Amino acid sequence: MDLTRPWTDLLSALGLLSRLPLPAHEGRGAPAAWAYPLAGAVLGGLAALAGLLALALSLPSQLAALICLGTSVVVTGALHEDGLADVADGVWGGFDRARRLEIMKDSRIGAYGVIALVLSLLARWSALSLLFAAPDAAWAVIAAAALSRAAMPALMAALPHARDTGLSRAVGRCSTPVAALAAFIGAVLALVLLGWIALPALLAAALVTLALARIANAKLGGQTGDILGAAQQLAEIAVLLVLIA
Repeated sequence: MDLTRPWTDLLSALGLLSRLPLPAHEGRGAPAAWAYPLAGAVLGGLAALAGLLALALSLPSQLAALICLGTSVVVTGALHEDGLADVADGVWGGFDRARRLEIMKDSRIGAYGVIALVLSLLARWSALSLLFAAPDAAWAVIAAAALSRAAMPALMAALPHARDTGLSRAVGRCSTPVAALAAFIGAVLALVLLGWIALPALLAAALVTLALARIANAKLGGQTGDILGAAQQLAEIAVLLVLIA
């Protein structure tokens, strides 16, 4: 048994999902997807720390939320936000599967993408503003980041690739056990960090992921890297909204 594999898989997940300066290594692709929630917890922890530092400097919760959100965008290179915008443009801007995939591959952003990004950032900032006005905000940020990354392996296992090229195709399609392990890790992290309030958050993330899976299958015939990024964004928003409800 290779005892270094969990660490290697975590580095692989962080290397794929972030812009952190990590040592070069050979990743395992889809088999490492079980570590996505752990990578999310690391990234969420960095964002939460930035928000807490803002509060320590006596900045209001609204600015702490903005700094937390900005840190999240920077450390991920806006990877998931880009996916959400591309999905909004493609799924609602195209009239058939080929055209939708073509639009999603285009580096330019359209009206649907801009609207999706604005609404996403506004929803997350509003939720974080309320969370940072209360104690234990950091745990909520970390839990949301971890749970939302657990949605990605689920889609990777459940749906075929919608195209023959792209980041998702390069990473590969993960197995059901890998996706199940990712979901288990995300759920455990959320329960440890949040307690029983994590249960409705888990349900919200699962329902949003299921809805996106049905849309992706109907409109695209499968998943792409953009779909996975959109899943992370929507699941995170769903979790944050449940936590402030």
